[in-house]
Order: sequence, then structure tokens, then C-alpha cells
Amino acid sequence: MDVRQLRHFVAVAQTLHFSLAAQRLCMTQPPLSQSIMALEREVGASLFVRTKRSVALTPFAEQWLPQVRAALGAIDALGHTAQAILRGDAGGLELSFVSTADYSILPVLVQRFRSLYPAVELSLMEATSDLQIAALLEGKGHAGIVIANPWATIPDQLAYRSLVVEPLIAAVPQAWMADGRLVDVEGRLSSDAMISCPLVVFPRRAAPAFYDLVTGYYAACGGSLHIAQHAIQMQTIISLVSAGMGIALVPASLRHLARSGVRYLALEDNAPHLETGLVYRRDDTTPTLANFLHMASQLLELDMS
Repeated sequence: MDVRQLRHFVAVAQTLHFSLAAQRLCMTQPPLSQSIMALEREVGASLFVRTKRSVALTPFAEQWLPQVRAALGAIDALGHTAQAILRGDAGGLELSFVSTADYSILPVLVQRFRSLYPAVELSLMEATSDLQIAALLEGKGHAGIVIANPWATIPDQLAYRSLVVEPLIAAVPQAWMADGRLVDVEGRLSSDAMISCPLVVFPRRAAPAFYDLVTGYYAACGGSLHIAQHAIQMQTIISLVSAGMGIALVPASLRHLARSGVRYLALEDNAPHLETGLVYRRDDTTPTLANFLHMASQLLELDMS
């Protein structure tokens, strides 16, 4: 179906006069009449009721006209839409994230990006760091918020930017504090008390950097691990702590996850620090990704100033 025919139909529908419509279209009346007749053959229905004195829309044309106008409006907007996509003001951005980021950097990034680029469709997916990196290497998604692994190198295809570094703290069952099994000193948990407790932690395959950070700290404090339970989601880990299965070492931002039956304590001796960062493909030139990276850099500069 020729777009010009649709424009001819709208012009006649607006004027209900073939000669006047032809003048507005800068054409003569015979070609306009032929165009309308060709369109009627295409749709299989009459568009106008013609008499010597008047032109009127048929019942079918009255119902079809709004849809034709909407379609032409969308066509007319294609150029503006293309420019918006090229600028990164429209389009989509697929961002994955580890569960720990949900309580630290993720809300800030999402809120800021949505305020700057409200027309961009932002798709969020929670996943462990290993799955995010594998997906990016397969060409899936645009960027991922992962736990940094100082003992491993980022694949050459990917770039990495640090976002936030925070100390680990202990999430402990409130009941253990009440019955005296654990005693805090000015809101801190001693290393001796920590290494005596069973631990709830991510499995190493899901979060090797996090796991090694925790186990390395236990070793530095002279303790050996007694793992009570592995869990993938940070919310699940905190729930298991609340149930009294053990303690967990978590990022300090987890204090934002209020949960009955759980108390958060600072670690007494040289708490290890967890780094969270952004990974993305070096060759990805998606405009929305470029805008997201620029926005993230600006936020980090503001935090440092």
C-alpha cells in the first residue's frame, strides 16, 4: 500500500473536496481521483460517497481514517525517532546486576538514568557475576554490575570500571545476642566470636571473589570455616541468618535490608573490603550504553568531590 495514497485519502477526508485537496497536495484532480480509486481497490471498499454536489466519507472510511492518521504520524516521526536512538535518548539498555548491588549502587544508577533518559527502555536482570560475564561474552545484554575479583583477570573483550568499595560487616541472629551466645563490644563483633560461629555464604562457583574474600578473612583471623548453608541470593542469606542457621559476612550497604531477627555488627579487626564494578563489551557502541557509562562516571566524580 503506497504511503502517498494514504496521504491523498487524508487530504480528501479533511476537505471533502477533490479539487481543493488536489490544490493542497500540489497536484491536479485527475491523478488524485485515480490514486483514491486505486486505494479503494487495494482495501476492497469505497472510501467516499460522491455526488455532483458533495463528497462524504463512507462508514468504513470514518472508522479507518483515525488509524491511517496514526500510521502516517508514526511514519512522519521516524526521522526524529532515528535521531533519538542515535543520541541514546531512545532505544533500550539491558543491565544485569548482583544481588548485593541492589542495596548500594544500583538504585542510584537506575534513578539517575531514568530521570535523564525517560524514553529509554531499561531492562534489569539479577544474576551472579559469573553468569553476567558469560552472557556478555556471548553478546547478550549491554552491561553488568559484578563483584570484582582481584585474583582473576577480566577477559580482553570486556572493560571494567570500579563503582563502589565497602567493608564487610557481620549479619548475626538477634536471638544469639539475646541469649548471650554472641556479645558485641560497642556494636562490633570480635574475630574470636566470628570464627566460632557457623557461616551462611555464597557458593564459590557463584561468587568466587566474595567467597575467597570471606574465607581469606577467616584464615587471617586464625579460624577454619564451618559452613552451615550456601545460598545464591543475598535476601535468602539474611533470611537464613534470621532463622538462626549461622552468621553471614555481607557488604555494609546490607544495613539497608532491615529484617526482623537480624542484627548488623561491624567487624572488630581490619574488615575486608568488597569492590563492585561495571563490566561491558569494549566494542559495544550502543548509544544508550555510552550514555549510561558517562552518567555513571559523573556520579562517581560527584561522590569523590
